[in-house]
Amino acid sequence: MPPPADIVKVAIEWPGANAQLIEMDQKRPLSSIIREVCDGWSLSGSEQFALRYADGPQLYITEQSRGEIKNGTILRLAISPGRAARQLLERIQSHGIDARLEALKELAKLSADPTFATEFINMEGIGTLARLVESGTHFGEMLAFTLTAFLELMDHGIVSWDLISLSFIKQIAGYVNQPMVDVSILQRSLAILESMVLNSHSLYHRVAQEITVGQLIGHLSNQEIQTYAIALINALFLKAPEDRRQEEYTNPLEQHLTEMASTLAQKHLRSIILNHVIRGNRPIKAEMAHQLYVLQVLTFNLLEERMMTKMDPNDQAQRDIIFELRRIAFDGENDPTGTEKRKAMYTKDYKMLGFTNHVNPAMDFTQTPPGMLALDNMLYLAKVHQDTYIRIVLENSSREDKHECPFGRCAIELTRMLCEILQVGELPNEGCNDYHPMFFTHDRAWEEFFCVCIQLLNKTWKEMRATAEDFNKVMQVVREQITRALAMKPASLDQLKNKLRGLSYSEVLRLRQSERMSQDDFQSPPIIELRERIQPEILELIKQQRLNRLCEGSCFRKLGNRRRQEKFWFCRLSLNHKVLHYGDLDESPQGEVPFELLSDKIPVSDIKSVVTGKDCPHMKEKSALKQNKEVLELAFSVLYDPDETLNFVAPNKYEYCIWTDGLCALLGREMGSDLTRSDLDTLISMEMKLRLLDLENITIPEAPPPVPKEPSSYNFTYNYS
Repeated sequence: MPPPADIVKVAIEWPGANAQLIEMDQKRPLSSIIREVCDGWSLSGSEQFALRYADGPQLYITEQSRGEIKNGTILRLAISPGRAARQLLERIQSHGIDARLEALKELAKLSADPTFATEFINMEGIGTLARLVESGTHFGEMLAFTLTAFLELMDHGIVSWDLISLSFIKQIAGYVNQPMVDVSILQRSLAILESMVLNSHSLYHRVAQEITVGQLIGHLSNQEIQTYAIALINALFLKAPEDRRQEEYTNPLEQHLTEMASTLAQKHLRSIILNHVIRGNRPIKAEMAHQLYVLQVLTFNLLEERMMTKMDPNDQAQRDIIFELRRIAFDGENDPTGTEKRKAMYTKDYKMLGFTNHVNPAMDFTQTPPGMLALDNMLYLAKVHQDTYIRIVLENSSREDKHECPFGRCAIELTRMLCEILQVGELPNEGCNDYHPMFFTHDRAWEEFFCVCIQLLNKTWKEMRATAEDFNKVMQVVREQITRALAMKPASLDQLKNKLRGLSYSEVLRLRQSERMSQDDFQSPPIIELRERIQPEILELIKQQRLNRLCEGSCFRKLGNRRRQEKFWFCRLSLNHKVLHYGDLDESPQGEVPFELLSDKIPVSDIKSVVTGKDCPHMKEKSALKQNKEVLELAFSVLYDPDETLNFVAPNKYEYCIWTDGLCALLGREMGSDLTRSDLDTLISMEMKLRLLDLENITIPEAPPPVPKEPSSYNFTYNYS
């Protein structure tokens, strides 16, 4: 007979005594259980004690968190959070250096616990730590533990960052500015400054007055702290006032970080990131990839003002840009002196340039987006790539009217399309790592990207033998060519050109046909019958592959961890498919994690259901401001007896589909992810093509081919008869 759902069997340790094995009744008050445990060891004053997890994070057990205790958990009897906070506060103010160091080391661990943090903060503990930092008497390991504890305590959001003094900010900034500082101190100092900027508008201005771009650039060559440095640059730029983002300055390395717009475009910063980060000798981790993505988004967002600025047809300076486009393209022709003849010639030229409004082309730039950004792109092409510009314009002006590619209209629509693809003007997504290395290889990456794409558009127009009526069709093909090329992550603009050369119009048609064939098989009755016969065996193969991947396990990030100190946990299915093993890790693992390192487990028989997206408990708990579409799409939870959950946020869509499909297979339910359907259609099409080589004599096989017992990857292999 199974034990009652409210009874949890645990072991409780106490230094110098044998462990107590007890059955914890979750309906009893926690204070009553602690009193009983203390009586077992003849300890008086049970109100001065508390229960803590023996392994992993130093978390105290509270009435609110006790439901997370599992059967077989090892706990430890410890002094209560209030008593521990009081003792540590006294020890860190003692005169003995060794005692103070040990106290700070323990404080750095306990500060991650919200119960302890609340007690310590209520005793003015944060003020004590701040004064220790401001005194400047702590160095090395002692200072590192002090800063760690301070950051952990502030991260709970119990007190406001606005209470931080200017002298504390100056001291922390001083560690960043010093040439020779321990790496651990630099990491924590940069993380503290980043949190200040993100959490307080007033502190942003104070930090910006203390830190310059040149000082942060100097840290980008150090692989141990470059993630922290880029994160601080991003935070400062994200919080910079709008009027400061667009200003330009002559000496960016000495300016303060309130002037971020021109800074991010400077060759020095870009080349340092390119050479020491993107092309460094170490793989780029997820957090660095996210920071590079954020930097990319913030850089492109500088284009938003021009993108949303309409052209003023009465502004002579803006009209002069259009005149310059005409002059560069048709400079060799005679300029009639008569006003009427000149107007007639200009109208003809504007038509050849491909503007919709031949009389007043300024009207073409009054729609936002893309606004004046389209005109900026056209002028850059005409000035920097003059031969290409002239060739495109004159080449189309010599075609028949119905086949000419309207340069002006195409450039405007292409600019709008590129803004949509690169999401110009949108804020970065918290869980996204989608940065493109090629945008860090050129000082004018946006303009160069446009120049490459406008040449692609002209080439595709010719390949499609398009007319004016085909304009939207051409733009759809060009969008597909660009998005497919970007998905390949070219490392440079030259590589982008090579990728686009391989994506000609005929190749796009071939890819479309191939994808369509994999999705929409022939609809003749024999093929429909064959499909129905082979679908179960293919689906079973996919289920086996999903379960094998669950046995290998996956690493997940701790939800809500916004600082650079990444925290992970690992989950995998037992080889007999009966138990889910999971546990916390200090760092992302390389390969499989042994079962013995995973301290927690859930019997599959206890799992009641699997929920996804907004139905997950950890998505309901997050506030609307913190949620974003990407995290919501990757969230899923396992609900198991008695009314408990194990919450996941997958690192990507692939892992999400693997785990949700695998868990559904464990529960005997139908898999339904897009990845499963794509696998199913692809594999069915592959087998059907092999079985239907002789189209004149279609036969339905008597028995399905054997399914491999342990497919180890996505590259399925069959032995067909």
